[in-house]
Amino acid sequence: MLDHQTTLELLKNAQAGDDGAKEKLIEENIPLIKSIVKRFKGRLEYDDLMQLGAMGFVKAMQNFDVEYGVRFSTYAVPMISGEIKRFLRDDGAIKVSRWTKTLAQKITAYIDEKLKNGESEPTVEQLAKAFDVEAQEIVYAMDAQHYLLSLSATVGDDDLELGDKIATDECEDENIDKLLLKDLIADLPQREKKVIILRYFRDKTQSEIAQELGVSQVQVSRIENKVLQKLKDGMID
Repeated sequence: MLDHQTTLELLKNAQAGDDGAKEKLIEENIPLIKSIVKRFKGRLEYDDLMQLGAMGFVKAMQNFDVEYGVRFSTYAVPMISGEIKRFLRDDGAIKVSRWTKTLAQKITAYIDEKLKNGESEPTVEQLAKAFDVEAQEIVYAMDAQHYLLSLSATVGDDDLELGDKIATDECEDENIDKLLLKDLIADLPQREKKVIILRYFRDKTQSEIAQELGVSQVQVSRIENKVLQKLKDGMID
């Protein structure tokens, strides 16, 4: 990995038209691009995602200014993910149906009502029976709701999205330090912190987390959505 000063020198040369400097920067930052691309796995062919990520990286190279007061990789992360998400949105690849959104809202209201009445939290199977749908539809609706919250919610004055704030393994320390998330996550209760770490930094599914914590997948989904909202509110404050 290039040190900070070398990166700045290469950026200066690249912005002046040095193709060799551009190629060197792209080559050295392939791991960073890959770490962001893997968040969109399954949305497009891998090669297409990498191409979009590289386009975002090139835009970051062209637009970066040392006066921003951040490391280049911190600036590049939202540029790379933003390029991918803009394409996916324009292409309609990640739109969630109105029916699914409505079902997710009904599920949330149903669970809240149960808990308010002192009843235990329903399982996926119980929810499926209550709404007369397949269990897979319940899981999909809840995952879709989580996706919309975690990737579509903008936070702070810079209009970066929460999905950009939650980094992957390769850029965790640098990106989270710069974007203030590390302190917010550190202050979370232990179980909430563990869910976020397993979900975002260890690439665990909700089912895997539920099994590890000894709770239901529904509970994991609710904890995750609750924490994402906390992080969003924390970034705004």
